[in-house]
Amino acid sequence: MARSSKGKTEAATDNAAAQAAGAPANEQASARAAAPAGLQSTAQPGAAPGKTQLKWDDAQMRTAYANVCNVFGSREEITLLFGTNQVWQPGELQAGEVRVALGERIVLTPYTAKRLALMLEKGLAEYEKRFGKIEL
Repeated sequence: MARSSKGKTEAATDNAAAQAAGAPANEQASARAAAPAGLQSTAQPGAAPGKTQLKWDDAQMRTAYANVCNVFGSREEITLLFGTNQVWQPGELQAGEVRVALGERIVLTPYTAKRLALMLEKGLAEYEKRFGKIEL
């Protein structure tokens, strides 16, 4: 379920991405928010003065698939659980029970979780603009 990717990727970033990386406000530049696709792009050498350059080191990055997510938290942290629904056919559903194989747990500070929520909101708005509204 996981695979490794080797190498380093650099991306020139803006306020949203610099905030996500925890850069101080005086070092944040204004431009577009970095999206996951930004992991694959490369920054231009000698970025404009005042821009924060975020260097993505993907040497130890793993990729996992999830079609189920749950969130819970305490005062100090927000926990995200990711997994896959193990019921593939309607006949497999027994006694109203759905089996979810949890694969990843991500623990965030509330501040980081808030930044993630803002980036997800923006990313989904862009997705829906291109591909149409997602109905739940």
